[in-house]
Amino acid sequence: MNLKNQISRKADLLFNIIFLIIAALCIYPILLIIGISFTDEDSILMFGYHVIPKVFSTYAYEYVVRNSGDILMAYGVTVITTAAGTVAGTLSVAMYAYAISRSGFKYRKLFTFIMFFTMLFNGGMVSWYMICSQVLHLQNTIWALILPMLTSAWNVMIMRTFFTTTIPEAVIESAKLDGASELKIFLRIVIPLTVPGIATIALFNTLSYWNDWWNALMLTTKPELSNLQYYLYKVINTMNISSSSSVGVLAQNSMTHETMPKESARMAICMLAIGPIILAYPFFQKYFVKGLTVGAVKG
Repeated sequence: MNLKNQISRKADLLFNIIFLIIAALCIYPILLIIGISFTDEDSILMFGYHVIPKVFSTYAYEYVVRNSGDILMAYGVTVITTAAGTVAGTLSVAMYAYAISRSGFKYRKLFTFIMFFTMLFNGGMVSWYMICSQVLHLQNTIWALILPMLTSAWNVMIMRTFFTTTIPEAVIESAKLDGASELKIFLRIVIPLTVPGIATIALFNTLSYWNDWWNALMLTTKPELSNLQYYLYKVINTMNISSSSSVGVLAQNSMTHETMPKESARMAICMLAIGPIILAYPFFQKYFVKGLTVGAVKG
């Protein structure tokens, strides 16, 4: 027994060391971005990237603040689409998953197959674009940033497993005997019992919407519909173009070539883009771990 405990302690120590190394590898790029964003531009060109700035400077953030009009607009678009998309997407995933998790649903296998089939095959980018632009008419609307990512087949399968392993069938049958409708059962019983799973899917949706730039690139041309990630994409592209040419004006924004701290400003905008999502993640952490481990083998 003592030998078993010693092996267990050694194994725990080994796993803790491994995960500490992995955590350090994940944290280092963020620290590097912070360091670069507070480094003088000339120092970056001379000494390269460092976590601790060789020459400390806040000019990149000052420059971004002075040209904050477009960034604030992009922030607003991102916050709206992320909030609306997370709520609507999580609700649609939960309702679909709940339906196919019920053994009494007549078309459960059919709808499960339809959702699973989309995980293996898709129609391609051309058909996707034609449906979004010509059938749904999403171009240059705020819905172009919300509807294409509303439901994920992978999230539906995760949520279906969560419902199956968490909600006893006897609870559903008891509620039906008491006269509860399917909607009332879903809202009053199922959702409160599956908060960890729903929070996990909400986190996935939040990350997807916050980091999305593809839908804005493909379906919008209006500057006022640019979300934060797409705005960052445009800034980086125009920085690269201006740095390799003699053109003195960046397209589609008010930042000028002569005074732009290219590398440090790029990292400063990155920090502004990832900051809110990093702060929000700890609130989902306890639900995230529990949600992903439901259904695991327990002994």
